[in-house]
Amino acid sequence: MSASETTRSPMGLSETRSPMPLLFRRHSSGEIRNLASLSSSLLPAFGTVMGESSVRLKRFVIAPYDRRYRLWQTFLVVLVVYSAWSSPFELAFSKASTGALLPVDLVVDAFFAIDIILTFFVAYLDKSTYLLVEEHKKIAFRYLTHLWFPMDVASTLPFQTIYRIISGKTSRAQVFGFLNLLRLWRLRRVSKFFSRLEKDTRFSYFWTRYCKLICVTLFAVHSAGCFYYWLATRYHNSDSTWLGVNIPDFKARSIWLGYTYSMYWSIVTLTTVGYGDLHAVNTEEKIFTIFYMLFNIGLTAYLIGNMTNLIVHTAVRTFVMRDAINEILRYAKKNRLPEGLKEQMLAHLTLKFKTAELQQEQVLEDLPKAIRSSISQQLFRTTLENTHLFKGVSDDFIVQLVSEIKAEYFPPKVDIVIQNEIPTDFYILVSGAVDVVTYKNGMEQFLSKLGSQQMFGEIGVIFNIPQPFTVRTKRLSQVVRISHHHFKQLVQPLQEDGKIILTNFIQHLKGLKNEELAEMPLVSEFLDDLINEEASLDEDGAQGHAGQVHQENDEATTTDLSKKPPTRVIIHGYHPNHKPKSGGNGGKLIHLPDSVENLLTIAESKFGRKGTTIVMANGSQVEDLAALREGDHLYIF
Repeated sequence: MSASETTRSPMGLSETRSPMPLLFRRHSSGEIRNLASLSSSLLPAFGTVMGESSVRLKRFVIAPYDRRYRLWQTFLVVLVVYSAWSSPFELAFSKASTGALLPVDLVVDAFFAIDIILTFFVAYLDKSTYLLVEEHKKIAFRYLTHLWFPMDVASTLPFQTIYRIISGKTSRAQVFGFLNLLRLWRLRRVSKFFSRLEKDTRFSYFWTRYCKLICVTLFAVHSAGCFYYWLATRYHNSDSTWLGVNIPDFKARSIWLGYTYSMYWSIVTLTTVGYGDLHAVNTEEKIFTIFYMLFNIGLTAYLIGNMTNLIVHTAVRTFVMRDAINEILRYAKKNRLPEGLKEQMLAHLTLKFKTAELQQEQVLEDLPKAIRSSISQQLFRTTLENTHLFKGVSDDFIVQLVSEIKAEYFPPKVDIVIQNEIPTDFYILVSGAVDVVTYKNGMEQFLSKLGSQQMFGEIGVIFNIPQPFTVRTKRLSQVVRISHHHFKQLVQPLQEDGKIILTNFIQHLKGLKNEELAEMPLVSEFLDDLINEEASLDEDGAQGHAGQVHQENDEATTTDLSKKPPTRVIIHGYHPNHKPKSGGNGGKLIHLPDSVENLLTIAESKFGRKGTTIVMANGSQVEDLAALREGDHLYIF
């Protein structure tokens, strides 16, 4: 074993190679630059081990997807186009086969002879294991035992030249014209070429199919015209042929004159125009014309069917959208929905189809989570970092949060958040604008306008209360939605980030308008308590105590963010059977503390008197706070 072989195969490579490492090879070993052009059959078997030791093929073995080999195959396709034209042409006009076209035919045949030799060195993909087979004996045996080899040889041999070398004479016998038709075997390369282009996303599928249909049509017209001319040349009475009736002694005339008449007849017949100036005269021509017209029926159906599919494919989304709109209109009419709600439904559906290519979920749903996270980082990280709630938080928190957000589009005049609905998500506005409104006595009242990189819905989520406002889009808006559940899960292990979020949240609450705070009694009470506790501090210990109060408040709300939300109850400062006649019921919404003593202390601070007994609305005494549920009314006296 040579040194190069030792380097190439340190562990004794098997004779089969997984094809996937070929994707990463450099120019010397055939790098595949465009993954979109790869054949779908180039897949490794499940469980196949792919390592660095399988990157290189054996010496004098060509990878089937080598860039240079692909260029060679594309060059041969150009030569096949010539062969597809010359083979029927030389059958009809035998003078051309021994004249000017003979040297060209020999050169083309020489290139295909080289390709036959190269095929003995091209690795192939085993269909049972999806591994590249690179052993020379197996490659040769496979090629020789298939139909490809004898047909490749037969379509490449220059029979007229061989006859001339052996006999020393030039022959224009009809048999050589039919032997030249064996070159049409090469057309399979064109079929594979178009099949590869259809899978290559760099090229338009519509125009690729369109070019393929044009090529099929031109080949059919050319072949039929040449064969029809051949029938006229071999008939015993030239004047009793379709061409002899119009051009006496046409055999002595120019080749291109006969070819022009042949193409004219073929196209007129294919398009079913039928001017009648060129028509079948003898029986043989009539029989051929019958079969050609029957063939044209199938060819026309094939062309029309393919063109219809291409055109309909481009408009299928429009048909789906129209059907969906009609369904909505029927649904709205059947259920007598108001006109405004129907317009919102139609606007949302129209936007959905117009922005289908921009919908994050539809585009990213099939991608791995790591790629989705990287894309979200690129698109939305800056927006999250600039919102008031997340300023100053750690990169770790931002990275985790960005991977969980969902991007959505909303058309104008659509409610994103509805007042008094259960808070399940909060939103960040990426682009567009929204109005914050509230309803009083059935009347809508405008509160504020939000723009890019502003947040809404977070108050209901953090305080765990129904959404206090309705948020409606002013124009086309893109928002990112953050789930309440995911947000709490992220904050739970990140206590420092929870404190930063709490500080930012309190500062945001302090900056709200009075009209907005008036719609949120719980928030107003929370801020009043915070201000009162800070104001009651002694001047000497104001700074320390303020820090303690702030820290306690931080810890309380951080606990609310990072742990399960505490139970909220409503406390009253009187016996349930002695409801005050004035001043309402005097109820206060509080978070349930962890002990009865703390509950009594809170009640004393709220009502100004100390209580000793805690009962429910039905008069039963409360002994265990753990048995209480969300929203229970407690009476302390």
